[in-house]
Amino acid sequence: MDVKKTKAYFDSQEFQEKYHCDVPLGSFCAPEVTKFRLWAPTAQEVTLRLYRAGTGGEPYALLPLCRRGMGLWSCAPEENLDGVYYDYLVTVDGETRATADPYARACGLNGERSMVIDLRRTDPEGWAEDVAPDLSPETVIYEVHVKDFSWHPASGVKPEWRGKFLALTQEGTTLNGDGVHPTGLDYLKDLGITHVQLMPVYDYGSVDEAGDPGQFNWGYDPVNYNVPEGSYSTDPADGAVRIRELKQAVQALHRKGLRVIMDVVYNHTYHLDSWLWRTVPWYYVRQEADGRPSNGSGCGCDLASERSMCARYILESVLYWAEEYHIDGFRFDLMGLLDVPLLNHIRQELDQHFGRGEKLMLGEPWSAGGTAARPGTVLAHKGNLGQLDERIGTFCDATRDAVKGSLSSEGAAGFVNGGGLDAQKLACCVKGWTGSGMRAPSQTITYLSAHDDWTLWDKLVYTGDSQRRFTQPQPELLRQNRLAAAINFTCQGRPFLLSGEEFGRTKKGVKNTYNAPLDINQLDWTLAWENRALAEYYKGLIALRMRLPGLRDKSSRAAGRVLSVSIPADNCAIIELDNAGGDCPWGRLLLAYSAHWETVYLTLPEGEWEVLADANSSYGWRDPVRVWGSAALEPVSALILGRREP
Repeated sequence: MDVKKTKAYFDSQEFQEKYHCDVPLGSFCAPEVTKFRLWAPTAQEVTLRLYRAGTGGEPYALLPLCRRGMGLWSCAPEENLDGVYYDYLVTVDGETRATADPYARACGLNGERSMVIDLRRTDPEGWAEDVAPDLSPETVIYEVHVKDFSWHPASGVKPEWRGKFLALTQEGTTLNGDGVHPTGLDYLKDLGITHVQLMPVYDYGSVDEAGDPGQFNWGYDPVNYNVPEGSYSTDPADGAVRIRELKQAVQALHRKGLRVIMDVVYNHTYHLDSWLWRTVPWYYVRQEADGRPSNGSGCGCDLASERSMCARYILESVLYWAEEYHIDGFRFDLMGLLDVPLLNHIRQELDQHFGRGEKLMLGEPWSAGGTAARPGTVLAHKGNLGQLDERIGTFCDATRDAVKGSLSSEGAAGFVNGGGLDAQKLACCVKGWTGSGMRAPSQTITYLSAHDDWTLWDKLVYTGDSQRRFTQPQPELLRQNRLAAAINFTCQGRPFLLSGEEFGRTKKGVKNTYNAPLDINQLDWTLAWENRALAEYYKGLIALRMRLPGLRDKSSRAAGRVLSVSIPADNCAIIELDNAGGDCPWGRLLLAYSAHWETVYLTLPEGEWEVLADANSSYGWRDPVRVWGSAALEPVSALILGRREP
């Protein structure tokens, strides 16, 4: 195979016109026939192998596929093969490779064989009636890993369901089963978040589904893009169980009033030697000029999203999860490796299929390095955000670093932890950076911590406690945490938080926990109640934000609501906003942030102001205290004031 010629041919318009195929791909069973369709334009021969089980044993039948037009191969045995496992032998340039079906919707243990499935038999009771809850006035996203969410013994989850999809279905769980302190689903509902973002739940390769249940990995290692991960099911050997149990989890979250976002990784595969690669060697993978696989993902196998059949694969995968699993949104990992036209197309198709605004899209506007995309490809990194649909959200590392400090060093501090004040940067944070590369706050995901890098609490410990007491709730750090949270929830954009951030979640100072033990990664539910005052502060901020149109505004006009920025003292800033809209009683907002360790006395704009939140409570809006002329801004805290307009 001449690498340069092959790369050029795959990139050519000639190849696309000759081989782009819109026929449905995969396996499809009906009462009297099962159809198998595979796109393999460079193959000389394709053979289907059928098995009784998902692992082990020899195939009980070998069936040749016939070559059709546009690179399509197919066969149609005249029987219903629901529940039968299969793979293919694909011969390219005289070399035969065994491969599972890259278009499979079910698989066996560890995804090594695909499975024919009648999807309707995987639907839980009432699935046809399952709908997403109504959209809230604001989106508040809460990031969850299926295993670490329920693994801790204090979670109150049934032991056999801990770390499984079914843990997300169990209502009424309490701390150690005490019947008093809610955990799990009930805790999430009480917190007030609107969307649960599940870290990867597709079939990934870094955990042995037949191995120790205590294995852990974040899951950014795709094997079968359109199949749920088996280690989260109660029976990974039965291809139908993982499908049904993920649907049950989505259904339970919907019933609880929570929408579900899926973390998707369409920028690379677990290994270069993936099912996509084995089916059409090198087509789906970007290559350097010398033939080496491109490594912008850090995994050595960047997907070539700009090629038409790869784009089709990604688009149809997203639509499949939205349709079959009722997923309400998609978070794209390393979105900076995907191309802008594809992402805009996905945005349009989701709107067309499900209604404008029904499905969220968000992602990381960066990559791990440069990628060998076809010349002329416009990638969705920070420099090209102006070309993305303004309803595709992007994680804002600028706000994250301004608030708590850069992730380049554990000792780098931000505004809340002694890094100093840049008032204009703080104002940009509040405006969701609109006008600084963003066209509207709808493009901004405002966050302080996520699954990767240090948790917010651990970062505060590194910058504020030389003894590194990660598990001790120190008063000074709790004040910094509250201030950080107040800034996060008073920025325009969509607020996001890591599960447990609201009660000081720690990973004991470990920065990259992608495969760390569960005693590092698990969500410690005892902290949710030991640090209840902090969690309540977050809860009050979420409830307050729902009532403030000046912060919820996602339009390009939102930045104009920022009326003034002033600096009344060192490490202290005041931002005044127009909050008019809806039936909100406060037409003006005053946001005051102080990282100063002494009380600052503010001179207020004229009129009577009401204290909506301060250092001690984020529930002042329920029965507000009135102030005028001046107000005290306590050390290292935020003060949120509202003024009723005539």
